[in-house]
Amino acid sequence: MNDLRITHIGGPTTLIELAGVRLLTDPTFDEPGRRYSFGLGTSSVKTAGPAVAAGELGPIDAVLLTHDHHGDNLDVAGRALLPSVPVVLTTVSGARRLGGNATGLAPWRSARVGEIEVTATPARHGPPLSRPIVGEAIGFALRPPGSTSVIWISGDTVLFGGVRQVASRFTVDTAILHLGDVRFGLTGPVNYTMNGRDAARLVESLRPRKVVPVHYEGWSHFHEGRAGVEAAFPPGTLTWLTPGVPTTV
Repeated sequence: MNDLRITHIGGPTTLIELAGVRLLTDPTFDEPGRRYSFGLGTSSVKTAGPAVAAGELGPIDAVLLTHDHHGDNLDVAGRALLPSVPVVLTTVSGARRLGGNATGLAPWRSARVGEIEVTATPARHGPPLSRPIVGEAIGFALRPPGSTSVIWISGDTVLFGGVRQVASRFTVDTAILHLGDVRFGLTGPVNYTMNGRDAARLVESLRPRKVVPVHYEGWSHFHEGRAGVEAAFPPGTLTWLTPGVPTTV
């Protein structure tokens, strides 16, 4: 996909430009220093700001929002941006909460943004049976016109059967993986996103052309950064993006 361009803005936030369509994922544009509550006594501090300001993005055709109820995926400034875009694709429950231009997609359901087919994929943002507590999340598979492969955004998820199904349903050209090994002191060693070892196991089945890590820095609840992720992969496997720099992938 020679026309795929990705700009990593920070955390989970990327600008994806593909087939003439501009898609923004999980908008987070607040400045650093604030603490955000995630419920049940858990919280995190934002430690790095966006590499691109919301006002510098230009026109956006859609926001792909993996979930709306955690500040590290949708913060105050990100939420303020939503009414300015034509459509927000998100979870079914998130669309009910957001209203307006939000459309909910259950896993494996699809919508179109311009010439791009967007299919929601399963995500589980925590251990087994945790969904009633941590809430609903999804990923997104993006298929440009005439393509037999997709760009896949994992969303905030652990490694489980749902994400493994992506390999059986799609040929993945580029995998944008939310990592960071999210944990909280209150819940001990339980993780809420993948670490590098999980991602490496998943990539063995996906066999994508490119693997792009995101959402591994910028917040205090991450327990594994770039060095830990790199250690789990053979050298040269990962494509690291410089925040703020549009990169053809």
